[in-house]
Amino acid sequence: MDSPRLTTASGIPVADNQNSITAGPRGPILLQDFHLIEKLQHFNRERIPERVVHAKGSGAYGTFTVTHDITKYTKARLFSQVGKKTETFVRFSTVGGERGSADTERDPRGFAIRFYTEEGNWDLAGNNTPMFFIKDPIKFPDFVHTQKRDPQTNLKSADMMWDFWSQAPESLHQVTMLFSDRGTPDGYRHMDGFGSHTFSLVNAAGERVWVKWHFKTQQGIRNLSAQDAVRLAGQDPDYAQRDLFEAIRSGNFPRWTAFIQVMTEAERVAWEQRTGWNAFDLTKVWPHRDFPRLPVGVLELDRNPDNYHADVEQVAFSPANVVPGLGYSPDKMLQGRLFAYHDAQLYRVGTNHQHLPVNRPRCPFHNQQRDGAMAIHNGGATRNYDPVQGHGSDTRGFGHGDPGWALDGVAGRYDARGTEDDYTQAGNLFRLMPADEQDRLTTNIAGALAAVTSAAIRERQIAHFSKADARYGAEVARKLQDKTGGATVSVAKEAA
Repeated sequence: MDSPRLTTASGIPVADNQNSITAGPRGPILLQDFHLIEKLQHFNRERIPERVVHAKGSGAYGTFTVTHDITKYTKARLFSQVGKKTETFVRFSTVGGERGSADTERDPRGFAIRFYTEEGNWDLAGNNTPMFFIKDPIKFPDFVHTQKRDPQTNLKSADMMWDFWSQAPESLHQVTMLFSDRGTPDGYRHMDGFGSHTFSLVNAAGERVWVKWHFKTQQGIRNLSAQDAVRLAGQDPDYAQRDLFEAIRSGNFPRWTAFIQVMTEAERVAWEQRTGWNAFDLTKVWPHRDFPRLPVGVLELDRNPDNYHADVEQVAFSPANVVPGLGYSPDKMLQGRLFAYHDAQLYRVGTNHQHLPVNRPRCPFHNQQRDGAMAIHNGGATRNYDPVQGHGSDTRGFGHGDPGWALDGVAGRYDARGTEDDYTQAGNLFRLMPADEQDRLTTNIAGALAAVTSAAIRERQIAHFSKADARYGAEVARKLQDKTGGATVSVAKEAA
């Protein structure tokens, strides 16, 4: 089969792709060789800035099929009837590493789903854990800096990481999950996904419930041992990418069952009074015994992208992308992400990133946005402004029938450290684990803490483990003492 004729990006045929235009056979090169200049210019710009977090990732297209009726909770059309299918794109990722990092590092995993609905794109950008390290977005840049590289050495720093965690006890729940077996999942197919935040659903009558999204793998949970994760990081750093791509290419399509937990406003008030926990706190979960999971549908991935850069690298998720019938909550971290994600995509991909095929909605769209870089769909001759409506508008709360929620309190900065329970759920997670997993958890933590040079940081962190569960702290302290010879057991006992 003949190859298509080579052209410039403007479609002009290329006469010679092997020899630059020069003044004589030995040069110098003439600036008029536009094909050469265009090649070099594009090559210099082939790498868009990598994501600050979730830089290393894999993705695939698929479908979401509704299996259970939830129309009493939401009027979103993608859930309008059992059996309805919606095209999706899913991107999995590690969080802290760079694009060249290993897939098997101990790290949370991103689990971001785009639903191309008939009412626009819905992005559910979560992780493989139902909780997170912090509850206020003002801490996020500092937290991420501690997971990246020291500004002087350009090396990862155990002191930075544990210094932050030890002074932010709200992180304890997620740290416990991170250093458990689930901190090194066996590829992307054998892990669960979570929306993590509290979101909302609104039905046709304008009634709201609070909701958490869960995606349970049908392949079964499977994790790597710490030793296998390290071995694969050296032997096959793209292990998870390879596993996902090869599974889909061979027709072994991965699937997840989608569930929701539902909480009414009255239930929220009663539950918060009983437990003392904030239902919108991202460092907490809703216990299943209080709010059982209800099945919704099945997510299946069945098509690999034809071009990694075009789809996986340029896909631009934002939690702000919700469709009528779906909504937000007062979750502080979610509120911060509603701004931060779209802003990051404007910087990383460009002001018209929604025009790219992987980001473009599958339904008709229209707005008054014009111009800027990559203005692929620039509105043509249609009006580029919205005329003033003398009678105003009737949005009814947030619009689309979403009634909005009541706000109260005095505006200000509130420091809840020392007044909120950051320990019970972390302790519950530890106690839920079988003895062998508890042993691996405390071994993993002791190994990581041994790299910390500051005794104060180690002692502060062990005190948090002990407050969550006395045995948890004592085991970490004992194993850390074995590794460092440091006097840490007494700290654990005092904290307990």
